Amino acid sequence: MERKRYDALILDVDGTIWDSTALVAKGWSAAAREFGIEKPVLEEDLKKLFGQTMDRIGAQLFPEVPEAEREVLLHRCEALEEQVLEEDPCDICYPGVPETIRALSEILPVCVVSNCQSGYIELMMEKTGTADCIADTLCYGDTGEGKAANTRALVERNGFRNPAYVGDIQGDQDAAHEAGCAFIHAAYGFGTADAPEAVIDSFPALLTLVK
Repeated sequence: MERKRYDALILDVDGTIWDSTALVAKGWSAAAREFGIEKPVLEEDLKKLFGQTMDRIGAQLFPEVPEAEREVLLHRCEALEEQVLEEDPCDICYPGVPETIRALSEILPVCVVSNCQSGYIELMMEKTGTADCIADTLCYGDTGEGKAANTRALVERNGFRNPAYVGDIQGDQDAAHEAGCAFIHAAYGFGTADAPEAVIDSFPALLTLVK
């Protein structure tokens, strides 16, 4: 595949940088029990839903909970998820991620856009030791907007001319293309994509696309 001269990389988090589903399921299951829901949140379910905005994930996981109460439940899910991630060593990155982010940042700006809650990207950067390597971030929790709008906003405020978004599912590709970005599919992640501009089988393979 012909290499492109990207001027920035924008990274997804879950299924691209790391797989936090087991830890998140632990936190969310604990939150659900506090609301009288004994059915656990499963890692397999989260892998199918991650990449969507929190309100959509909540509607599918907890359809029996009224919307107003579900919003409170989701805030509790987020709080316990953060607690679990803070307390755990979080050795959940895909191989070579921190080192590759650091190497990439010496070549071009590396940013992060996710449909996560506020604070999640910051926690990921803290756990991976990459905060000084990330040029900009934006997420659903910051703006209330989805990945396409946030990617477009980040691109515009940084003046990128040929950025690529790196993600693992079809929704990431759709959002990237809607935002006018090339899409690099992280094929090792949670899902598939039908028309990426490039495909990587490991995170360090990104270096071959930018050098």
